[in-house]
Amino acid sequence: MAYNQPDMIPGEQYRYALTNFRIAHEKVEEQRIQLQEQEKQIALLRARIATLEGGSQGIKTKEGQSSVDDFSIKNTASKLERLINGWAVSVIRMYNNKLSEVSQAAIADIYEDSPPEEEEAMMGNATAMQVQNLLRHAISQAISEGIVNCLIVTNSQEANIQLTRIHEHIFARDPTVASVWRRQTFSAAVETFTPEMSQLILDEHMPNLTSLLNLYPASDPAAHQSSNSVTRVLEAAYEFSRMLHGSASSAGGTVDAFYRAFVPELTSTLYPRQIELVKRCLTSERGEVDRVGATIFPGLVKVSRGPASPGQKPDASNVVQTVVRRAQVICECALTPIGLGMGSMNGSLMSSPSPPVSHLSQSPSPYIGAGGPPPF
Repeated sequence: MAYNQPDMIPGEQYRYALTNFRIAHEKVEEQRIQLQEQEKQIALLRARIATLEGGSQGIKTKEGQSSVDDFSIKNTASKLERLINGWAVSVIRMYNNKLSEVSQAAIADIYEDSPPEEEEAMMGNATAMQVQNLLRHAISQAISEGIVNCLIVTNSQEANIQLTRIHEHIFARDPTVASVWRRQTFSAAVETFTPEMSQLILDEHMPNLTSLLNLYPASDPAAHQSSNSVTRVLEAAYEFSRMLHGSASSAGGTVDAFYRAFVPELTSTLYPRQIELVKRCLTSERGEVDRVGATIFPGLVKVSRGPASPGQKPDASNVVQTVVRRAQVICECALTPIGLGMGSMNGSLMSSPSPPVSHLSQSPSPYIGAGGPPPF
């Protein structure tokens, strides 16, 4: 009976295989350590990018948000709109016997002391509703041009203007760099809107109303109810501006954009894509031409760069402007004595059949301000 003899491996060959196995194991362990280190570095880079883009380490709003989206814009804008209306109502109550003077001052501020003759003549016998809406139009212009469209980072108006120009120059070259620069800059912005800053805005954009209504927040705000309310409006507008410019995009960094406000000009054409009527207008519903009577809250536009072909150099004219919030407007017929019953018979919103979004890829400038509708 024969037994199978086990295969015998020479000792030298066994030691050679064992040595190679040990070397291979050491190489695998070394590669594992390298991969762990790479993962740590990647995590650090991601955290740094999130900080630069205003992520978890970036700017926080009062609501605790670190990014801005349509819902947060809508909520914050609604709060600001209520404050604006409250200020206008308080002015009407305090100066009910001086409505003609208030209306003339508002018209002068809206048209920068050069109002058309027909506007000036019509405001001689202005009603309380007309004056209230003109006040809202005037302060909407001040908020748009003085706060939202100017990057307010410091207490110095000259420095803020220079920072706004720097941002414009950077955005024309590289929107991504501009986005990071803007958020980093706003991380060091002043926390509160001081009375001195409020007075600078009022003196520049509403000098006639400021003088007539005694809107001097720095002098004695406790003695003037209208001063107190207008200060709260400007403070809320500054918080709104910080939320827009200092927060990360809700697109996760895939879209580099910033926001601009616009106020449709008085008597300009009603563009449904840019304007939302707060009262029903039968003139517009019949397809007849109607015009803007007053803007009671500014519109908001998101400005971003259009898609570029591979290898194409940055082009400042290749921008896309998207209306994210239409301007809230009272039509002209609702403010005239003849059209009072027609324009205000229904308080529901007149929503346009087209969505409140518009795109532009051929505008020569990425900025939109007061003094006319966006060139869509």
